[in-house]
Amino acid sequence: MKEKFISIQEAIEKAKGKVSIRGWVHRERKQKDMVFIVLRDSSDIIQCVIKKDTVSEKEWNDLQKVLIESSMEIEGDIKEEKRAPTGFEIEVLKLKVISYSEIFPITKDLNEELLLDRRHLWLRSRKMTAIMKIRSTVFGAIHEYFRSKGFYEYQSPIFQSVQCEGGSTLFHVDYFGKKDVFLAQTWQLYAEPEIFALEKIYTIAPSFRAEASKTSRHLTEYWHAEMEVAWANFDEIIKYGEELIKHVVKKVLENNKSDLEILERDVKKLEPTLKKKFPRITYAEVLKLLKEKFKMEIPWGKDLRTIEEDKLSSLFDTPVAVTRYPKQVKAFYMKEPDDSKKDKPVVNGVDFIAPENYGEIIGGSERESDIEKIKKRLKEEGEKIEQYDFYLDTRRYGSVPHGGFGLGVERFISWICGLENIKDAIPFPRTMNRTRP
Repeated sequence: MKEKFISIQEAIEKAKGKVSIRGWVHRERKQKDMVFIVLRDSSDIIQCVIKKDTVSEKEWNDLQKVLIESSMEIEGDIKEEKRAPTGFEIEVLKLKVISYSEIFPITKDLNEELLLDRRHLWLRSRKMTAIMKIRSTVFGAIHEYFRSKGFYEYQSPIFQSVQCEGGSTLFHVDYFGKKDVFLAQTWQLYAEPEIFALEKIYTIAPSFRAEASKTSRHLTEYWHAEMEVAWANFDEIIKYGEELIKHVVKKVLENNKSDLEILERDVKKLEPTLKKKFPRITYAEVLKLLKEKFKMEIPWGKDLRTIEEDKLSSLFDTPVAVTRYPKQVKAFYMKEPDDSKKDKPVVNGVDFIAPENYGEIIGGSERESDIEKIKKRLKEEGEKIEQYDFYLDTRRYGSVPHGGFGLGVERFISWICGLENIKDAIPFPRTMNRTRP
């Protein structure tokens, strides 16, 4: 076959005339004198009709051995056919089987765990293909947003020796016999030193949390979009977060309409995010709302759990920025504002809670610049101050107001796609019970 191959989407756009395509068998139905093949490639699917008296005897015999996921090259005439899955059909003139498939081990009857066992094959499904396309758009849009704002891309080490988000969620590793080495929870402590040079930095990198959680929102390995910026106050950090979310959602709605349709995602639920300013409410106001709307009595100082975040999100159709959390439930590096009360101290920390019960998608803060306050918090948490000398040096030599945030990319993708489980937002999910395939 000497014709230039084009994608199925390009063939559909051509609408008529001779085309040459290649891909994998998505569906097949054999009759006595006719075979129907639905072929797929990365762009779309299309129905192909092969008549026995149109192709050679060898081609017809080869076709009888074709099963789902066999790979093929096809040449023929494309025409409109409203009864076909995508509205077009190819009348096949020539075909070549590239590789025959064995009986495909995925059927409609498989449950979630079996699909995860066969994830390497389930990635070929239309659902997972659509999600992975949206995931690619999300990653690209994150890069695009930060670079458009003058940020430099910057990387920090994956092997780290100081904890940032809580010692109970650390993945310790055997690092040539050294005990106090673990996988990165975040880039932050290694990002802050660089803002004194580049001022505005960001990254997209894997993070690791040893959380003993089996919920539909948690992964032990996930991708983390993080930023850190010098000279920024708390309001500016929140503004960056809102702009980033809006930019990414806009790009997905522009570029992935057909993928969202495959996922049966109601895009009207995403549109308010572009049209409205995100509400900003304090932790204290959240407690008041939960009491008034849901009769939930949450004692001041208790962190918000999934149930409280879900109730809160039900009141809004956009992400909501929750600020001024109790100092006791947030990390040691978060800045305590001047008006913080001694009996109920708060910090300039913010969590963006997604609508539709998707939980926190961004966590950020203004960073504490007072070295003595940082030392005090570290001591209160039982940390060895000397382990943090490199970090404390950032406050000793020309400290400036600064802050940043981290966005959990898979949780963000889950909300955009309307997924039931975060495990579908990443090619090969890692959870408490799953490290294979």
